[in-house]
Amino acid sequence: MDLSLQIKALADPARLRIVEFLRRPDAGCCVLPDRVCACDIEGLLGLSQPAISHHMKILTQAGLVSGEKQGRWMYYRLESARFADLVSFLQPLAAPPAASPPHARAA
Repeated sequence: MDLSLQIKALADPARLRIVEFLRRPDAGCCVLPDRVCACDIEGLLGLSQPAISHHMKILTQAGLVSGEKQGRWMYYRLESARFADLVSFLQPLAAPPAASPPHARAA
């Protein structure tokens, strides 16, 4: 999966709130042990169904979330492996750079 798509997907504050909610759904009428109904995400953000669908499409295309339709309801879950890949990519960037030798000055 393209890491730039994942980073871009997470750059939106609403999508970050969605990811946090999917990680720890604390309330909702349709929350299941490993997934959350789109209606609960709507209630969390106070956005319209089309806006939620737009955000979920971006998160799904980035591979960070997967969706499953059950009857007339859409359920979403985090794709933990994708987040692990993203962390593996970003982790080295958090470490201080290795000391590099001083550049020789031109005489």
